[in-house]
Amino acid sequence: MLNTKKLGLVLGAALLAAPFAASAQEAPAAFNQCKACHKVEAGKNGVGPSLSGVYGRKAGGEPAFKYSDAMKNSGLTWDDAGLTKYLSDPKGSVPGNKMAFAGIKKPEDLAAVIAYLKTVK
Repeated sequence: MLNTKKLGLVLGAALLAAPFAASAQEAPAAFNQCKACHKVEAGKNGVGPSLSGVYGRKAGGEPAFKYSDAMKNSGLTWDDAGLTKYLSDPKGSVPGNKMAFAGIKKPEDLAAVIAYLKTVK
């Protein structure tokens, strides 16, 4: 028989812990290399553009950042396909872009960074 009192306590504890679990795992370790140039706060650009709201945005679409012509004209959208293509080989996928980064080589790191970027609002 289902003990609703115990179930209520378990669900309540899970709901209270959820915000703490999410913040504790906000950015995967693989994102540390991105933080050298990018901020996740809206409107705060670094060497690279802010990544706030990047998922679903057109490449070259952060209005307060000066992009290379190559990036502005790349035709990429920062969705799963666009991010996978670009983050795995930035120079090869958009020749002439300004990002000095060799790319994320491990598929699991790439997937973790993309999953994180989906949450950055």
